[in-house]
Amino acid sequence: MSQPLRSLHQTSGGDTLLVLLPGAYMTPEHYAEHCFPTVAARRLAVDLQAIDLGVDAVTSGEAIPAVVDQILRPARARYARLWLGGISLGGLLALCLNADHPGLADGLCLIAPYPGSRLTTNAIARAGGLDAWTPTAAELADPEFRAYRWLKAPPADLPVFVGHGREDRFAPGMQAIADRFPPAARQVVAGGHDWPAWGRLWEHFLDRSLLTA
Repeated sequence: MSQPLRSLHQTSGGDTLLVLLPGAYMTPEHYAEHCFPTVAARRLAVDLQAIDLGVDAVTSGEAIPAVVDQILRPARARYARLWLGGISLGGLLALCLNADHPGLADGLCLIAPYPGSRLTTNAIARAGGLDAWTPTAAELADPEFRAYRWLKAPPADLPVFVGHGREDRFAPGMQAIADRFPPAARQVVAGGHDWPAWGRLWEHFLDRSLLTA
């Protein structure tokens, strides 16, 4: 991407940054409205940066390299700890980015992570599930498949929060992602694929004090 990524910041002077990737048709302003105020109210020593990614950049494959080059690598030089998070498609993008750049993020916040396209999930299901699936070279050209390859054996020491709404239309696929992590990393709340459920999950994530541990 030749254009600089647009983002919104909330700074506290802390040594931890949480970079938030957007869901489909989500803007940084949504995070600023729904997530930034709760961090400020808790007086957490955590900086937030919500990134604007257009759908075209995501589908073309330009989004992840741009986030790495423009946001994450510079942040590594400025912050002691760097977390990556997202809601819905943003959660899947966080998984994809982490799979391609292991060790770049110190933790993941996955709120209602979109499980990926049916092409991806059906191929894994036909193989008998994630543990039985062996990705082909052609599949590994796709970042979604690379994310699922990473999910076969996530690092045991990586701090993760993953949650979704019980009535979310993507709940089965989201639960399949959550099941790759220890029970203590998971959270299910009442609600669907919407901000009321996402807001409750965000509060649960903050309650766990993972960012400031």
